[in-house]
Amino acid sequence: MKVLIFKRATLVIVLGAVLFLSAFGLNLAGLEVGALYLNSNRRIPIYSVQTDENKVAISFDAAWGADKTRDIMSLCDEYGVKATFFLVGFWVEEYPEMVKEIYNRGFEIGLHSNTHPDMTKLSKTKIREELEKNINLIKDLTGFTPKLFRPPYGYYNNDLIEVCDSLGLSCIEWSVDSLDWKGLSASELSGRVISKAKAGSIVLFHNNSDNIISGLRLVLEHFKNNKTEIVPIGELIYYDNFTINNEGTQIKN
Repeated sequence: MKVLIFKRATLVIVLGAVLFLSAFGLNLAGLEVGALYLNSNRRIPIYSVQTDENKVAISFDAAWGADKTRDIMSLCDEYGVKATFFLVGFWVEEYPEMVKEIYNRGFEIGLHSNTHPDMTKLSKTKIREELEKNINLIKDLTGFTPKLFRPPYGYYNNDLIEVCDSLGLSCIEWSVDSLDWKGLSASELSGRVISKAKAGSIVLFHNNSDNIISGLRLVLEHFKNNKTEIVPIGELIYYDNFTINNEGTQIKN
């Protein structure tokens, strides 16, 4: 009987904890953004934007390889859209002419760190070094100073966002992951994006993933047919008078 009473008490405690966490948006079966913000002092990057306009932003992280980057830009040009490229410092050093071409063709450039580390394991001093080196490499080649930063692996903490603030950088995540890095087929990766994207979404691609060109074409064709405007992230987000809710949605005040 004592064992039974213990089990019932334990069950009550567990159920109570589940209900408490659920009230704060925690999805125990997945990785919902709300799961990360039970602490009200936690700083949150921008995952998406609340907007009444039918527009989304697409982005490409560039860390390894560049073979498909020019074709991505040409495909975007074919559909009359511009995207955001987040560039790692060592990629910039390896492909300086491609960096210049990205900028000269009117695509937006953001930072993706200098060496692609887990930024949450760095001190504030090291975080600043990573970002400033990344900024300077891009600025030396293009004359442009990036204002957007995407953390490697999507990992972040308060220190990272505070350093970004001090450098005038907006910390950007994503609300739609194409999972193109997993080697998905064109139909699989485009299907993920098409099914999940909505007004204000930020879509994550990679510049040298398998099937990115054919998959991207399907995505762009869908957005075109649905009269969804595609803009660089810098034209989607707000820069003042905004709040970010516990799901990472930026809301204009």
